[in-house]
Order: sequence, then C-alpha cells, then structure tokens
Amino acid sequence: MPIKIPNDLPAVQILADENIFAMTETRAITQDIRPLQILLLNLMPKKIETETQLSRVLGNTPLQIELTLIRTKSHTPANTAMDHLLAFYKTFDDVKDRKFDGLIITGAPVEQMPFEEVDYWDELCAIMKWSASNVHSTMHICWGAQAGLYYHYGIPKIPLPEKLFGVYPHRADYPRSMLLRGFDDVFYVPHSRHTSISRSAIEAVPQLQILASSEQAGVHVVYAHDRRQFFVMGHAEYDPLTLDAEYRRDLAANLPIHPPENYYEDDDPSKPPVVRWRAHGNLLYTNWLNYFVYQSTPYDIQKISGD
Repeated sequence: MPIKIPNDLPAVQILADENIFAMTETRAITQDIRPLQILLLNLMPKKIETETQLSRVLGNTPLQIELTLIRTKSHTPANTAMDHLLAFYKTFDDVKDRKFDGLIITGAPVEQMPFEEVDYWDELCAIMKWSASNVHSTMHICWGAQAGLYYHYGIPKIPLPEKLFGVYPHRADYPRSMLLRGFDDVFYVPHSRHTSISRSAIEAVPQLQILASSEQAGVHVVYAHDRRQFFVMGHAEYDPLTLDAEYRRDLAANLPIHPPENYYEDDDPSKPPVVRWRAHGNLLYTNWLNYFVYQSTPYDIQKISGD
C-alpha cells in the first residue's frame, strides 16, 4: 500500500524521483475502497496447481480480492476432476454480463500449435475482445501473453531451437515503470517454453513498450501504453518445485530435455533447487494489483469501459 504524506512535503518529489509511490493527503481522502473483482481464466491442465500458485501471489497484499475462476467451455481438461470444475469454475457465459477490475489469462501447453488450431481459440478470442471493454486491466502469462499479442496486435510467436527451460537473470528496460517499482537491478524469473516473441516485432508497434528482458530468455514483460494490458512471458508465480516436476515428467516420457538452467544447487539435479525468484514474483503481482488495478479502477465497477 502507498504511504500517505502531506501534500507539500519535499519528500513527495524526492520519492517520485526514486520511483517510490507516495499518496498525497488530497488524493487519500477522495479514495473509496471496495474488494477488487479479479477474474482468472485458467487454461492450464493441472488447474488446482495453477489456481493455487496465482492465489498465493495475489493474496500476498493487504488489498481485499474476490477471485472468480473460469475455464473454457469448448475444452474439457483431462487432468482436473470434473467435480472440482463444477464446484469452483464458471464459464465465460456465466460472467460475460459482469465487469471486473482485473483479469489474468494463464499459459497453456499448446504453444507449438498454430493459434487457430487450438480447439478453444475462438472462445479465447471472444474473451479477449470482451476484456477490452469489461475489464480494467488484464495480465497475460506465457502462452496467454503470446496469444494476447497475436490477437490484439498481430505479433506472431516464433519457435525456439530448443525448449527455454530454467531461471534466468533479467533487467529492466524501463526502470521507471510502476510495475517494476522496488525491483533490484538484476532479478530472476523462471521460464519454460518452446516459443518466443521477437523484440523487433514488439518495438514496431507504437502502442507497446518492453519493460523488462533477459539476454538468455528474451523479452519478459510488455505493456500497452494505456496501461490496460500486460504481457508476461515468464512464470513469476511458479512454486519452488514446478520446474523440477516438469523436468522429471519429460525425462520419464523420454522427451528431449536438459536440466533447468540456474535452478538446482550447483546445477546438479540430485540437489534441491535454489529459489531466487519468489520475492520479485510477489512484487510483480502486488505492483500490478496496486498501481494498475486498485489505484485506477473506478469505485463504481459498472463505469469500467473501453474508453
């Protein structure tokens, strides 16, 4: 949460120059507070694992959040029990007449398929179109980020020669971004994907800006200048053992896989992983919720629009 300080205190400008958010008394007394309505479109097959990871980072904030889970109607996952889906998940039809402060679109294990061949692509496009006028701010993750950039801006994904798999150092391309407030000069993020997005393709779109990237992993965070859309290629929400489970799964299936880079102690898969991304992962979601949802969403949620 921001610190509230007197309007004319010299610290206001000093903190602003240091990229630290301070709320003046005038702004503080005009704020109304209500629970944030966050919608999670979970496209991952192991939905309980993903919903738990994202609930963990979203819950690491003093803001009150009401989380609504939805799944695609056009695809039924094989790795989550139907009773769980029926008990906790809605479909787009159930929520399309509502407004939401925030939406998270997760990744999905379909990145090597053309977008149009994914069986729920049309449904996802309908949700992304709806989000432009019914959601205040949307965060797209991994394949969800690639899908969002393709749908909204026509940016294609590109195949990688081998799976990008590990925990990589990143730097801010735009250090003054409020999304990166409090980040160290170098921060680590897990990645696990077979495709990527071209930096030059993003830079060719005037509405987009790259906020953070990695020499090894490429572009990490992109946002639209209207601050309504964020595209995150990595997995800041991952648990300590998520990459380990993926590695062991691929080994057991005789798939081509190398141990995740910069992950195990001494890069030895027989040793435990070294968790070096959790603090920045929590900060990423806290900053998004605070600066791009809570601080700017209208108190009357029905006033959310595409304007």
